[in-house]
Amino acid sequence: MADHADDLAATKTEGFKVGEKKTLEEYNQLDKDDEAMQRWKASLGLNAGEPIHDPNDPRKCIIKSLSLQVEGRADVVIDLSSPGSLEDLKNKPFQIKEGSKFHIKAAFQVHHEVLSGLKYLQVVKRKGIRVSKDEEMLGSYAPNTNVKPLYEKIFNEEEAPSGMIARGHYNATSKFVDDDEHTHLLFEWAFDIAKDW
Repeated sequence: MADHADDLAATKTEGFKVGEKKTLEEYNQLDKDDEAMQRWKASLGLNAGEPIHDPNDPRKCIIKSLSLQVEGRADVVIDLSSPGSLEDLKNKPFQIKEGSKFHIKAAFQVHHEVLSGLKYLQVVKRKGIRVSKDEEMLGSYAPNTNVKPLYEKIFNEEEAPSGMIARGHYNATSKFVDDDEHTHLLFEWAFDIAKDW
C-alpha cells in the first residue's frame, strides 16, 4: 500500500483547527443553557441509551460492512467482521457494468468518545496510473448505544466509466480517517468495468 500513501492524504482546509478533545461528560455539561448546543448534542445522539462498546477494545470506530448499491439490483454486501473479508476485497474483484450509477454504503460503530470529522478517501488506479481520487466527509458521531447500535452512511452517487477504453481491471485503496488523522480502516480492493453485469 506504500504507493498509495501520498495519494490518500486528506485535503486540508486552510485555517481549520481540530477542536479540543472532550469526554462525553464534558460534552454533556457544555453550554447547558444554549438551545443550539443542546440541539447539536441531540443530533449526535449524546445521552440516548446505554453504551454498547467493549471497554477492553480500544478502537474508536469499527467499520462493520461496505455495500455497493445499484438500483434494480441486489446490494453487494461485504461483511468486514468475517475472517478474510479484506483479502477477498483485494483478490476477488467485483464486476460493475459500464455507465451504471451506484452508491457505496458504510455501516459502522463508534465507541468510547465522540468521533469528529470521519472521512472516506479513495484512490483508483489502472495499470499503475491514478485515474481518480475521491474524498467524502461522513460527519461527526457520538458513541453508539443500545438505542442507536449502528450508523449507516450512503455516499454520493457515482457513475462507472463507459466505452471500450474504460473496460478492464482497476485497483483501489481506501481509508476511513478522522479529524485527528487517525486511520480507522485502510484496505485495498479491486473491480472490473464490463459491458454487462
